[in-house]
Amino acid sequence: MTKIIVVASGKGGTGKTSLVAGVSAALASAGKKVLVIDGDSGLRNLDIVLGMSDRVVFSFADVASGMVTLDEAAVKHPALENLYLLTAPADPMSTGLAADQIRTLVRQIREEKFRYVLIDGPAGLAPEYTAFAAAADEAIVVTTGENGSLRGAERMARLLEDQQVRTVRLAVNRISNRMVKRGGAVTVDDAMDATGLCLLGVIPEDPSVSICAAEGKPIVTSQQSGAAGAYTNIARRLTGENVPLMRIP
Repeated sequence: MTKIIVVASGKGGTGKTSLVAGVSAALASAGKKVLVIDGDSGLRNLDIVLGMSDRVVFSFADVASGMVTLDEAAVKHPALENLYLLTAPADPMSTGLAADQIRTLVRQIREEKFRYVLIDGPAGLAPEYTAFAAAADEAIVVTTGENGSLRGAERMARLLEDQQVRTVRLAVNRISNRMVKRGGAVTVDDAMDATGLCLLGVIPEDPSVSICAAEGKPIVTSQQSGAAGAYTNIARRLTGENVPLMRIP
């Protein structure tokens, strides 16, 4: 059974795209057939983070409009045979999709028997992303420990609940105990209280995330510590495993 997961944030700069890339790579490495969809029309960069820029040709808008099939547009990752990417249109003005077209696209995706579908979209809910959210089974709201990010995450959580997403959970990114002690970030417990969400995972501050993104190499394929370990733990929780939270330095 396909599980469609919307990954959202209330503002930019939370590391949402890196989380989508890391968690999807971890799921694929565990043998799950995974499709990632870049829902950020005009500002897409998931193909860059995954090292697939030279492979993408068609977008989800091309599939939803009937111009090409999903099989033609979804591109296989060069190193992870279970991971596929469906990118966003390069021009946001070219999207213009109706909600029923998105629903048709989601039905096609379910018929392809992907085990997990992760949808990475813009901060906030753009029209097509609202339709993706309405068709999703779960949502992950990504935030940092900063108050501005938490305010946006709380608002996003309520919007997703309004879309009748059954399960909405929180991922707290770029956590550092040093920043918490200095007052530059709140604790994980405070983040949960501020958003009203149950915790899915915590990801430590890790410069390897930016390095691997610049190289177009999924971080979980090169290491299993720091952020890579956190992404793997989140992937395992999505499959139903009971995994303890990692210790944050």
